[in-house]
This record gives sequence, structure tokens and C-alpha cells, in this order.
Amino acid sequence: VQLVESGGGLVQAGGSLRLSCAASGRAFSSYDMGWFRQAPGKEPEFVGAMGWRGGTTYYADSVEGRFSVSRDNANNMGHLQMNSLKPEDTAVYYCAAKWGASPSYYTYSNHRAYDNWGQGTQVTVSS
Repeated sequence: VQLVESGGGLVQAGGSLRLSCAASGRAFSSYDMGWFRQAPGKEPEFVGAMGWRGGTTYYADSVEGRFSVSRDNANNMGHLQMNSLKPEDTAVYYCAAKWGASPSYYTYSNHRAYDNWGQGTQVTVSS
């Protein structure tokens, strides 16, 4: 499955952005979808994920209550709604997909479990 992110940009602290992930190729509805972010010189950091059925979601503690993952399998789209943004949310954001599996926080949050990645979109939050 091929993934393309969009929706990044520059926003002031406290603002909102909605990232989108367009999928093409094999059936997106069979893939778990994750969102990760990476700041310069750091490892990819888990942000949130949603299972292939759309019912199970997991979030990193740092974004719980502020970010929300959703997906529209009929249109092969995933979204990351980001509210109450903070300067420390600044990073390149990636959507990723892996073949659907039994949900667990460990497998959904482990970036090494994902084998399909988008090109990333920059999010910059100014103070």
C-alpha cells in the first residue's frame, strides 16, 4: 500500500491542524494505520494508531486528549486531528500501515512493525 500525507504547516501554539493520509494499492481496510513523528536527530515517536477495523485506537501519553485518529476505509483515507498544539509537537509527521493484526499497544506503537510509510509532512508549532 502506498501512502501520501498532507495537511502539515505552521500554526501558533493552541491552534489545530488536520493531517490526512491517502492510501492506494492493496486494500487499505486490511491494514492497521499508525501515525508517528520525528524531530531532527531523534527516533520516530509513536503518536496514535487505529486498527484495521477502525474500532481500536491507541495514543501516546503526550497527545492523549488532544489528538484523534480516524479513518475512512471506503475512501482509503486516514486522518490525524491535532488540537491544542504545543511547540513540542513540532516534527515531521508520518502515516504508516501494517497488515492487520490483533490489537495491542506494543504492536501498534512500535514503528519497526510498520512496513509501509508515507513521505512525511512538516508540522511546526510556534510559541
